[in-house]
Amino acid sequence: MIIKKRFFKLPTFIIAEQKNNSLTKDLYLCELAEILVKSDTLWSDQVKLDDHQLIFCTKGGGIIQISGDLVPFNQNQYCIIPQGFTFKIQTGDTDPSVFLTCKFNGEKSKIMEKDFTVVRDLIPSVNNMVANRMMLFDELFSNLTKGFYNANYQYINLCFGHLLATFIYASRTSDDLMEEQNPGISHAIQFMEQNLGKKLSLDEIAEAAGYSPSYLTTLFRKKTGYSPSSYFSHLKITKACEYLDFSKVKIKEISFLMGYSDPYYFSKDFQKKMGISPRNYRKRVAGN
Repeated sequence: MIIKKRFFKLPTFIIAEQKNNSLTKDLYLCELAEILVKSDTLWSDQVKLDDHQLIFCTKGGGIIQISGDLVPFNQNQYCIIPQGFTFKIQTGDTDPSVFLTCKFNGEKSKIMEKDFTVVRDLIPSVNNMVANRMMLFDELFSNLTKGFYNANYQYINLCFGHLLATFIYASRTSDDLMEEQNPGISHAIQFMEQNLGKKLSLDEIAEAAGYSPSYLTTLFRKKTGYSPSSYFSHLKITKACEYLDFSKVKIKEISFLMGYSDPYYFSKDFQKKMGISPRNYRKRVAGN
């Protein structure tokens, strides 16, 4: 037996509107469901999908077949079945198995297809957006019942984009686990934030992190895309923007507060990173 505990299929005219809406045409939701499947039951959709379909197993599981390939599919795993494919799921002993599903489409979905069909694990995590996944499903179900008006469906599709990202980029949402394994990166960033008014050498930052300078640089680039020194410089410029936005402190004084001994070099660095001089940045803010 297959029970649709919660189910909402968007009307065709709403989907047509979303396809032509500049805010939602890249990615839009077509159907949302929570499905309960009794033990030892075949759930099959032999009609080729008109849209992509995400299937997330929250309880139980079994075997999924996509394009002839049979793969175990269990709790805290998900897959995305591409448009034009069919699938079958044979549940196991758990009664019932529970699946959350989303059908979606849009121009950006084509870009993401390389991440589809593979059954993937979701790393349990508390301190990141994975913890928000069920809340996002509930938010979508709740708002789908609030009426057929454009602002509501724009909000729904933006929420859905966030939800989809927690699956496709699940490895990035386990950053807190990475920090547990490499706490030195967090220590290094915290040390920088506490010393924005100073000139810090790589050796000093590495010592605060508990790593050698070379190892810290390698690890830091892998995690942030920047060297420690470049990251520290960006933090300084970001803080300088706060002073320019919310205070009347002179630009020369801001440069000293950020640890620059030469105001000219500060202005040059600011221009390089922000694409505008500190003086013009402040004028633009004041003009608004």
